[in-house]
Amino acid sequence: SKDNAVFYVQYGHARGHSIFKNARETVPSLPEDATERVTFLRGAKIERLSDQVELSLIRQIAIYPRIVEAAAVAHEPHRIAFYLYDLASEFHALWTKGRDMPHLRFIIQNDAEVTIARLALVQGVVSVLASGLAVLGVNAPDEMR
Repeated sequence: SKDNAVFYVQYGHARGHSIFKNARETVPSLPEDATERVTFLRGAKIERLSDQVELSLIRQIAIYPRIVEAAAVAHEPHRIAFYLYDLASEFHALWTKGRDMPHLRFIIQNDAEVTIARLALVQGVVSVLASGLAVLGVNAPDEMR
């Protein structure tokens, strides 16, 4: 729940991995290995991402290096924790929006190009959540039960 910030951020990371696992039915060539997956997703046509929630998530991912730098300079690691919580919150919001609006789901059965673009977005979120959690000394699980 949102009441436990660490769990909420970790769940965002695990949710991303669950999306990758489920996407292999639509995109069978999606690698399981993280390094290979990142390389594969570099070819994504991110211009296919146009919803405001998707664009907001891209902007949120893009500021991560500045957040880490500002936290380091000011000796305020809580800035990273707050940022990760906000990023996970936006990610969960997009997932929820996709439940209510099928055209915004991460996996679009008949459109591999959009699915791959959204998987690249998910990879960005997962990478930043894992990095930020590592900076804070917290585990980033691929699965939660």
